[in-house]
Amino acid sequence: MHVRLVSRQAGYGCLRPVVASWLAISFTLTSCSDSETFKDHHFQMSPGGTGTFAYFAFGSNMLKERVRLRNPSATFLDTGRLKDYQLDFGMWGKDAENNWHGAVATIRESPGSEVWGVIWTVSRDHLDSLDHQEGVNEGIYSPLEVRVESSNHGEVLCKTYQMNNFHARPTSPQYKYVVCWGAEQNGLPKDYVDGLQAVQTNNYTGPSTLDRIITDAN
Repeated sequence: MHVRLVSRQAGYGCLRPVVASWLAISFTLTSCSDSETFKDHHFQMSPGGTGTFAYFAFGSNMLKERVRLRNPSATFLDTGRLKDYQLDFGMWGKDAENNWHGAVATIRESPGSEVWGVIWTVSRDHLDSLDHQEGVNEGIYSPLEVRVESSNHGEVLCKTYQMNNFHARPTSPQYKYVVCWGAEQNGLPKDYVDGLQAVQTNNYTGPSTLDRIITDAN
């Protein structure tokens, strides 16, 4: 997937610094690995199957500490790529607001592009909590069933989410930081991390969901 990105500097004191770049760049998201391992399975989303489902995360939920805030059963399975989609940052309305105080990630159809992310296995007991996190009942995101080419498990049928009524907007430094943190945590390649660090932000400096993630992580 090729995305044009521009960066601004952002720092968070005791947190790891986010490397800034002032150049607009194109980058390719490539496969990665994680220290956690899982037995080979082909996960189906059909009702009455196993007690878990596969979830493809491409934004803040790539970070273990983030996805487990509301979905503690989330377990790393693999990394993978979703073909014919591109990664974008935006909001579901011109005047929409959220706890990140800026745009969040979504995917949009784009023939020839690809989005890389993390595949989690999640208990079906947390299906509703994941939908709630993504604002499905409020019409913010819609769930999708997609076939992801995983790095080590072949093709995996996954649940993911796509934003409704997309409007492009800059993200907050805090949201960008969590996405970069998740990318680093899962061993994504340097060009992927550099590309995420180059995303333009709105320079918001107040409280956000990042505060809770940091508190829980400590």
